[in-house]
Amino acid sequence: MGVDIGGTKTAVVISAEPPHMLGRSEFPTEPENGLEPVIAAIIRDIRALALAYGSGRIRGIGVSCGSPLDRVAGVIQTPPNLPTWNDVPITAILEKEFGVPCRLENDANAGAIAEFRFGAGRGARSMLFITMGTGFGAGVITDGRLYHGATDSAGEIGHVRLTPSGPVGYNKASSAEGWASGGGIAQVAQRILKTSADELGQALAICVDLFNPDRIVIGGIAMRLGDLILAPARKVVRREALPRAAAACEITTAALGEQIGDIAAICVAMGLDHA
Repeated sequence: MGVDIGGTKTAVVISAEPPHMLGRSEFPTEPENGLEPVIAAIIRDIRALALAYGSGRIRGIGVSCGSPLDRVAGVIQTPPNLPTWNDVPITAILEKEFGVPCRLENDANAGAIAEFRFGAGRGARSMLFITMGTGFGAGVITDGRLYHGATDSAGEIGHVRLTPSGPVGYNKASSAEGWASGGGIAQVAQRILKTSADELGQALAICVDLFNPDRIVIGGIAMRLGDLILAPARKVVRREALPRAAAACEITTAALGEQIGDIAAICVAMGLDHA
């Protein structure tokens, strides 16, 4: 079972062999109403899907959610898009309810695993996955393995300040998340799409210089806008990043489309964090 918790919607999915999904449910997260209705809906839908497609049997549960979170302890720690979710022990709740192992992973890291295993990252050894939706962050694959960092904070490019002033994202004005996420773009409307593309390029150039990936895979908004935002962003990368690193790096959109959150959560359940 996979659970993809976002600021706008939450999805529950069941799979026997990813990326193929057997069944799926979705409902609004509505964080302003607190976490209890969402937890109840997650438990209800896990049970219903397991009965419908798996004769009630569950091998494991994976939860994908925005940071900050404690992956090891399985605790969601008040992400910006879930302001009422303060220190929620999600894995303990689900393990107690269903009696199976439950894993928690940052949504950008989970997306990186999914694209690396089953999508546009197949064949790469070092890859960045950029999640570009309500928030903006990165999952880092180095030498075929997910990189977490010392405190599980690797890849938080959304927190980097790009300009002296600008829209707010990741609780910081003029951050990469402020400029290039859905929430940030909405703050200043479509007229600044070109500016967002340029700032996205600046953020990607920083990633190219820091991580030297051979591929950057971008999900969310970039999948829908395509070259409208990526073409100018690529130009900025070629201009700003180290020439050899930029030349070696392909920048593309996620291949799993709107299924990526579902498949990402299943990958977390299966522990697929390395090649």
